[in-house]
Amino acid sequence: MTAVLTAPPAAGSRIRGVGVYRPPRVVYNDEICGPIDSTDEWIRQRSGIVCRRFAGPEETVVSMGVAAGADALERAGIGPDRVDAVLVASMSYLEQSPPAGPEIAHRIGVRGAAAFDIGAACAGFCHALAVADALIRGGSARHVLVIGSERMTDVIDPKDRSTAFLFADGAGAVLVGPAEEPGIGPVVWGADGAKRDLIAHDESWLAVRGKPDFWPWMRMAGPEVFRWAIQEMAPVARNAVQSAGLTVADLAAFVPHQANVRIINKLAAALQLPEPVVVARDVERSGNTSAASIPLALETLLADNAVTPGGLALLVGFGAGLSHAAMVVRLP
Repeated sequence: MTAVLTAPPAAGSRIRGVGVYRPPRVVYNDEICGPIDSTDEWIRQRSGIVCRRFAGPEETVVSMGVAAGADALERAGIGPDRVDAVLVASMSYLEQSPPAGPEIAHRIGVRGAAAFDIGAACAGFCHALAVADALIRGGSARHVLVIGSERMTDVIDPKDRSTAFLFADGAGAVLVGPAEEPGIGPVVWGADGAKRDLIAHDESWLAVRGKPDFWPWMRMAGPEVFRWAIQEMAPVARNAVQSAGLTVADLAAFVPHQANVRIINKLAAALQLPEPVVVARDVERSGNTSAASIPLALETLLADNAVTPGGLALLVGFGAGLSHAAMVVRLP
């Protein structure tokens, strides 16, 4: 008789708490304008950004991730001893080894759990959330801490007119736990490596060996990325809603990656969202924080009482790779 492997799966999973860390230093457009020969008006027209947060010397991907993760646990009412896995999404963590996940887990107080990093750039948070859902539904974990933490100021050239005004620093996290009914819908995800050069570093870090004054900044072909996001992400978002067995009329909120307000507005229009659906525009005050942008935007909506707990939110992450992931989630 063949032995059968068994595990105690859960019927579903859902977000139990949202936590954040925002660096205290607020940087307005006037501070950005000089090095890129720009104006506050131009930046607002191009991105909708009024201000953003920059991390200080002691605020790292790890320390910000720890703060956001601990905040999510506190809000969920779950102790670190009950966490079975910690997933960290980041594209700005500059240490190749060890990954950030184990240290963040240790500093939060999580012991003996799985802890690893997920590298999917601005789509990383949604990728990690999909993995967390699968771990819980498959019986490999009961509680998973998902963290997006970014210090984008380390990888962005302050003189680059295409990126310097967009990107910023911060961290967001969610605690995901088991649920009697699914609270995280099917993920719709994919990648197009043929377009990898649209968002990429000048060269690999190996180039620093032979170029002592060189730093491989991340560059972006803004117009091309804008067109890709508008053309490709609206169908992905619609697919995520349909895969969850819903229509856009069932949504309480639309929380896309906070790339810039123009992309957010175009996507919202393409989806023909009903007027009651709240559209997250946290980018106006937080800038583009890559893998941290969606949980930061979620927390803003909840803190402002812009959405009702238990409502449904459509999350859409997209960015370098080019990678994307989308799903519908029930708000805590």
